[in-house]
Amino acid sequence: MTQRARALIAGLRRVEHGLDAIIQPVVFMAMAALIGVITLQIISRVLFTAVEWTEEVARFLLVWLTFLAGTLAFQRGRHIAVTFAVDALPARLRQLARLLATLVVVAFLIALAVISVEYMQVQSFQKSAALRVPMSYVYAVVPFCAAVMAWYALVDAVELIFTGDTHEPRETPS
Repeated sequence: MTQRARALIAGLRRVEHGLDAIIQPVVFMAMAALIGVITLQIISRVLFTAVEWTEEVARFLLVWLTFLAGTLAFQRGRHIAVTFAVDALPARLRQLARLLATLVVVAFLIALAVISVEYMQVQSFQKSAALRVPMSYVYAVVPFCAAVMAWYALVDAVELIFTGDTHEPRETPS
């Protein structure tokens, strides 16, 4: 591998780790907020009159948490994968199959990002029932996470092209 390829991969990984460093604490804070909101909801229903907005906030937090945590799982190679057929291939064909699959994933995620932006625009007039928050804020997590996952998959494709390996599963940097 050339020095330029190493520098390119190192730069791509830095961006990947930067995104990870932003998303990971957001997921932690969303989980803590979800626990707090659900606790408030339970306590208010048992002891007082139910606080109306807690159910909606919990639902929105769960949606955001699911997509953001799914993005982290994608980056670490933690999603379910059936690889026995690919693993049985000779090394060169295995690398080609993985590259093809990664490029299909990139295309799917880019399409998902584009379609979800269009969906956000169509639903931009809609507001949530309790908080009166534009629903496009809730839907914004889909194109964001699709774009981030597409970036991660693109980094994997570049690594496959230059090194033949993506080093999956990847853990967070120390």
